[in-house]
Amino acid sequence: MTGTIVMSPLIPLPLILALAVAIGAALAFAIWRGLVGWPWRSLAAFVLLLALLQPSYQIEDRSPRSDIVLLLEDQSASQRLADRAQTTQDAADQLEAVLDARPNTEIRRIPVPDAPDNNGTALMTALSKALAEEPRGRIAGIFLLSDGRLHDLEAAPDLPAPMHLLLTGKDTDWDRRLIVQDAPAFAILDEELVLRLRIDDEGAAPGDTTTQIQISVDADPPQTYDVPIGEDLNLPMTLTRGGRNVIRFVVPKAQGELTDRNNAALVQINGVRDRLRVLLVSGEPHAGGRTWRNLLKSDSSVDLVHFTILRPPEKQDGVPVTELSLIAFPTRELFMEKIHDFDLIIFDRYKRRGILPALYLENVRSYVEQGGAVLVAAGPDFASADSIFRSPLGDILPAEPTARVVEQAYRPTVSDLGLRHPVTADLKQAGEWGRWMRQIEVDPIRGTVVMEGADARPLLLLDRVGEGRIALLASDHAWLWSRGFEGGGPQLDLLRRLAHWMMKEPELEEEALWAEANGQTLRIIRRTLAQGVGPVTITRPDGGTEQITLQETSPGRYEALYEGPEIGLYRLTEGDLSSVIGLGPSAPREYERTIASGDALEPLIDATAGGIVSLEDGLPSIRNVRDGRPAAGRGWLGITPREAYDTLDIRQTPLMPTWLVLLLAALLIMMGWMREGRR
Repeated sequence: MTGTIVMSPLIPLPLILALAVAIGAALAFAIWRGLVGWPWRSLAAFVLLLALLQPSYQIEDRSPRSDIVLLLEDQSASQRLADRAQTTQDAADQLEAVLDARPNTEIRRIPVPDAPDNNGTALMTALSKALAEEPRGRIAGIFLLSDGRLHDLEAAPDLPAPMHLLLTGKDTDWDRRLIVQDAPAFAILDEELVLRLRIDDEGAAPGDTTTQIQISVDADPPQTYDVPIGEDLNLPMTLTRGGRNVIRFVVPKAQGELTDRNNAALVQINGVRDRLRVLLVSGEPHAGGRTWRNLLKSDSSVDLVHFTILRPPEKQDGVPVTELSLIAFPTRELFMEKIHDFDLIIFDRYKRRGILPALYLENVRSYVEQGGAVLVAAGPDFASADSIFRSPLGDILPAEPTARVVEQAYRPTVSDLGLRHPVTADLKQAGEWGRWMRQIEVDPIRGTVVMEGADARPLLLLDRVGEGRIALLASDHAWLWSRGFEGGGPQLDLLRRLAHWMMKEPELEEEALWAEANGQTLRIIRRTLAQGVGPVTITRPDGGTEQITLQETSPGRYEALYEGPEIGLYRLTEGDLSSVIGLGPSAPREYERTIASGDALEPLIDATAGGIVSLEDGLPSIRNVRDGRPAAGRGWLGITPREAYDTLDIRQTPLMPTWLVLLLAALLIMMGWMREGRR
C-alpha cells in the first residue's frame, strides 16, 4: 500500500498560472502602496489557487509483479555442429537455475529452430514474437545462446532491456567452404561458359594454400583438380546436352574441419540452342509452297536457308541444270561441305529431277544416321516413279508409297499411340481441326504413326535412324490450316514440336524420366509409349535407396510426389532410364558461415549496454544494474529489475473540501480587512 498526493485541476493549468500571475501583480501593487493587509490577502489567494488545483491524498493497494528474463536457445543446423548443441543445452540449464534462484524473477525459455524454406536462423523474428507476448515493463533482460550466425537482423525489435549473447563456438574452430559466385541459369549449347568459384578457409585454419575439387556432370564419374584456396576460380565449361544439366562440385573434407556440409555445391544449368539452322528444299510449286517458309520465318530463333526449284517437270526446253538459276546456287557447299551445320532439313514436295545428284542424297542419308534430322512433306510426287523414296533416302524413310493418291476430304486425327507421344499429345482442339483434301497412301515400314488421315491411313510417321531422326508427313495440305480453312489447326505448334523432337530436346523424348523440385518436394515424371511403367528407384544423397510407384495422370505420362529428407543430389532410375536432380540451393544457408561470431549482433547489443561472452570461458555471473547503466563486465552480465506491480484498488481523499476552502478564504480576507481598517 502506498500513499501519494495527486492534483486534479478544475480548470486548465495555463489558466491557473495566468490567475497566479495576476494575483502576484495585485499583491506587488498592494505592497508598493503600503497596504498593511497584503499578507492576509496573499494567504487567501493561495487558498483559492490551491482549491482550483483540487489536491487529494491517493492510497493504492499494489500487487508486485515479477521480472521476466527471456532465454533464447538457437537450435538451428549450424548449432548442431561439433558439441554446440550440448554446450547450449548445458548453459541454458545452468542459466535457468541461476535466474530461478533470484527472487521475483520468471524465465521464458524459447527454442529457435531452423526457419522454413532455407531461410537460415530467424533469431530476431523469434525475439520479436516473444516480446509481443509479454508486458515490456516487466522485461529485465534478454539472453541469446547462439553461434551469432543469424539471417534476419533486419527484423530486430526495439529492445526494452539489456541483451546479451553467449557464444557457443570455440577459438580453435575452423571451416573450409566452397562458394559458387557466378553460375548462369541458361547456357547456349556448344558454346563456352565460365563458372566462378571460390574456396575459403575461416577461423583457426591450418594455413593450407591448395586443395582438391571434384567436378561431375549429371552424376558422371567425377574429375579431380588441384586448386588454390582464397582465390577466385574461373572454370570454363561447354554444355553438349539440351535441357537441365546438373553440375556438382565437391571439396574433400580436411582433418579437423568443422563440417563438410558447405564443401559441396550443386549448379543446375539449362542448355538451350542459340539458333535452329534449317535447310528447306522446295520442289514443284504448289498452293502451300510458302507455308513452311512462313512458319519458319515467323520464329526469330530459326536461321533458314531456302532452296526452291521453280522449274515444273513438264517444261522440257533443254536448258542445262546449271543454268536454271540467276546465280549459281551452292548445292555442293550445302549438301556436301556444310550439311552438318544444319539442325534440320525439310523436303517439301521434292522429287528426283537431276537437280540434286544421288551422291548428295546419299550424303543426306549419312547426315541423318550420324545424328541429323530430316522432315519429308510428301505430295503427289511422292507416289510417282520419281519419288524421293526411289533415292538413297528411301533406305531411311519410315513408310513406302503405294502409288495411290487419296483425293477426298478428311479430318486429321491423333492416333492412339500419338495420344501418348509428346509431339502430338495435348495438341489444342484435337478433333476439331479443319479438313485436308489430299493424302498420299503409304505402307509403314518402321517407326511410329502419331497422326492418321482418311480412313485411318498413316498421316504422320516418326522414326529414329542411327543417331538421327526422320519424319514423314503424307500430305501436302498442311497449308489449309495456315489459311484458317474450317477453323485451321495447330500447324505452328506441331511444327515446333516436330523440330524440337528431331533436335532431341529432352522434354519431347518418348521415353523419358525426370523430376521437378519445389522446395523439399520432388515431382517425378515418367513418359512412355508403353502401357505401364515400373517403380522408380531413388538414390538419396546419403547413398540410401527407396522405390516409389507412379500413377498415370494422362496418356503416356506417369507422376508421383516425393518428399526429399535432405538437401543434395538425387538419382532416379527406372529400367534403362536414369536422371539426376539437385534438391535445395547450391549450399544450405545455415552452412554458408559456421564460425561463431558476435559481429552481426554487436551494434544491437551495444545499444542496450549488453555484452558478448564465450561459453568456452564458462558461464558468467548475473548482477542487478540500474536502467541505463553498463550491463556487462569481466565475468558478469547484468539485468535491470523493473519493480513492476498491479494496482488492485485506489482511494482518494480531498485535502481541500469546499466548506474548508470557503471558511479559510473568508477568514483570511476578513483578517486582512480588519488589519487595514485598524490602521
